[in-house]
Amino acid sequence: MQRRSLMKAALTAATLTAFGATAAFAENPVLKIGFVGVTSGPAAAWGISNQRSMEARATWINETGGYTIGGTTYDIEIVSFDDQKDPKRAIAGMEKMAQEGIHYVVGPNVDDGAAAVRPVAESNGIMYFPYAFPKELYQAPASNAVLGMVANYQSGPAIYKYLMEEKGVKTVAFVAANESDPLSQRDGGVEAATALGMEVVSDNVTYQVDTTDFTPVLTPVMRSRPDLLVLSGVSPANAPQLIRSARELGFQGIISTETAQDAGVLAEGAGDLANGFISVGGASTPELASPMMNEFVDRYTKMFGEYNDESNTKVYALEYILETLKADPSAIDNVDAFQAKMDTFEAPNPYMNGDAKLRYVGMTSFGQKRQVAVPLVVNVYQDGAFETLFVAEVD
Repeated sequence: MQRRSLMKAALTAATLTAFGATAAFAENPVLKIGFVGVTSGPAAAWGISNQRSMEARATWINETGGYTIGGTTYDIEIVSFDDQKDPKRAIAGMEKMAQEGIHYVVGPNVDDGAAAVRPVAESNGIMYFPYAFPKELYQAPASNAVLGMVANYQSGPAIYKYLMEEKGVKTVAFVAANESDPLSQRDGGVEAATALGMEVVSDNVTYQVDTTDFTPVLTPVMRSRPDLLVLSGVSPANAPQLIRSARELGFQGIISTETAQDAGVLAEGAGDLANGFISVGGASTPELASPMMNEFVDRYTKMFGEYNDESNTKVYALEYILETLKADPSAIDNVDAFQAKMDTFEAPNPYMNGDAKLRYVGMTSFGQKRQVAVPLVVNVYQDGAFETLFVAEVD
């Protein structure tokens, strides 16, 4: 009996010790935020930047005690799904989020995926923050998607206008991959350039995304002798190959795109031939970056061994979600409350110096506030790094 009692006491003590250890690591309830996007293949850099930004920020929040919403402090868990740039997998990813009871998801990163998941998101009460440009995702009657960046039809005109005024650009040619996203961005670019009075000298040349030799693709474009070559919707993997081919064919004009790029990939794939390449950058220049943004960059770099400038923009989605939930805690499991709060939501922007605010915009482009307010930073690549060309804002 005594031995049995001692064993029982020992087991009870062990159980309590284990329970105490578990409790120590699980003091806060967990708030799950989803990510559905491309993290493999030619466009992987876009989604990897998303996922890593979320994971770096969530780790930071958890290390410093969690995030308080409505009197409850939560640990943030990022639930990720690689959709491989496949709309069917994007649907499967959003369905996984619904099954796990997740109401807030960042992504997808491309137009097809963002459009494909809309029915799943709307039927399951999920707000999602795509990095995709089709206006119908953000215009009524659509209500559950929030554009997480500046769209090409907002950045394109700003870039073209700058180049017309500052560089004397008059003629432009467009080249796009034979996929819906790049083709849509090309059509928007052609419309914007034409409206500004530029002469479009070529707009019908396309390529397959698995192309390895772009010389035959670009040869007819070079015959049109454009001042500006726009690589519409170009993926980070294809950009250096296209740039290299254009330069080797003797093109001396300006090359640009409205998609974000990776300086490391450009350096490796095109080297000095990429100097002067213009792209949309992250949302913080060194002058704009706050101490919190600098700490984010430092934490991200230590966590993953490298940093992607695009994460200056990608860090915002999680922050917007959490700050909006803080503004109305009932929105944690009620996206109707989240949507109602968006119209008046405003909070300090922790990533920018000065009095910048987190707020939802989009009235001009969409007729409702379905876009996060981040600065439009346009970069130029030079000797292995991006330099800021100019900064603008969109509504």
